[in-house]
Amino acid sequence: MARDRYRQIKEYDELVTLLQEPEQELRRYVFQSVDFTAAAELALQHSYRECLFLSCKLPMGLKRQSRDCLFLPNMGETFRFPSHLYSPEELYEGYSPDVPGSYDKCYDGRVFRHYMKKGKFRTDIKETLARTLHDHSISDCLQDYLSQFNEHRLVGVMGGHGLSRLDVAYRQVVLLSKRLTEAGFLMISGGGPGAMEATHLGAWMAGRTADELQEAFSIMSAAPSFNDSLWLPTAWQVRSRFPNLGFESLGIPTWLYGHEPSTPLATHIAKFFDNSIREDSILTLASGGIIYTPGSAGTLQEIFQEAVQNHYLTFGYASPMIFMGKQFWTERVPVWPLLMSLIEGGVYKNLILCLTDEVDEAERVLMENVK
Repeated sequence: MARDRYRQIKEYDELVTLLQEPEQELRRYVFQSVDFTAAAELALQHSYRECLFLSCKLPMGLKRQSRDCLFLPNMGETFRFPSHLYSPEELYEGYSPDVPGSYDKCYDGRVFRHYMKKGKFRTDIKETLARTLHDHSISDCLQDYLSQFNEHRLVGVMGGHGLSRLDVAYRQVVLLSKRLTEAGFLMISGGGPGAMEATHLGAWMAGRTADELQEAFSIMSAAPSFNDSLWLPTAWQVRSRFPNLGFESLGIPTWLYGHEPSTPLATHIAKFFDNSIREDSILTLASGGIIYTPGSAGTLQEIFQEAVQNHYLTFGYASPMIFMGKQFWTERVPVWPLLMSLIEGGVYKNLILCLTDEVDEAERVLMENVK
């Protein structure tokens, strides 16, 4: 192992394997949320130098065998510093679709209450440090997770959280996401309701028949809006009725908008406290292109953030920007003619744009971009 690099240990099995190695001094390791106490005898047979211990359980005496190490304990907050991305089961631990009000008692609900009680924007250094360490852990896990994918097959979906499950645009996003997932793309969204949920419903139903997809639509139509009491229970009902067939999707929500529930249809969830990190992550990671569905202020902001990245070829190339809904983007929110004017005037260069009402066309543009 190169001495100028850190090796990360995030799982107990990885820890035991390391501790069984004959090397007495362990140098430049990062131990993240692992329990040394279950392997205390092995752990105390080693010394530690220039290591980082993040939210680990340590046996008595280990610190005395450490030199130039940094120990960052659990900060005593409601939330933890995860060593992997959240699963829906972990985020909703304690929630039951059959028990009204159980969301408030689940992990996600408890963290949101803590967040609101402490304040969205705090000056208390302990709280801000704890949130920062949590988000750093999530960012680290996110990079690890995405390292297994072709970056040109990472596609994001942006759009309004208020999009109804009964809306034609919702079903278009579901169908497009389903097709792309089946073609080997990883679909990414902000992990909330509306167009975001449609992204993950499509990915969840990948490999399923048209009749099965229609049945899923029927189940979820009982609660068209995320404000409906059955919004979350019906999503879990779809999960139960149609077990995942091995396809994945990535949701990136935030507790800043905790009143919008995180969709349990995303298989992997990177939930942040800092919304600015979360928004930038979606735009930065979706190297395969972004699909824009009808939305409001937040979606508009994301359009121009992405246009800047593509204009400057920040990552060495431009990614497709696909606008679903011709009438919406040309008349109701006339972003398309504005972009055309700015391109013609030389303000923007390198943009790959598509305006369409057709799922087939959007799919074709994204497929053509794969390298």
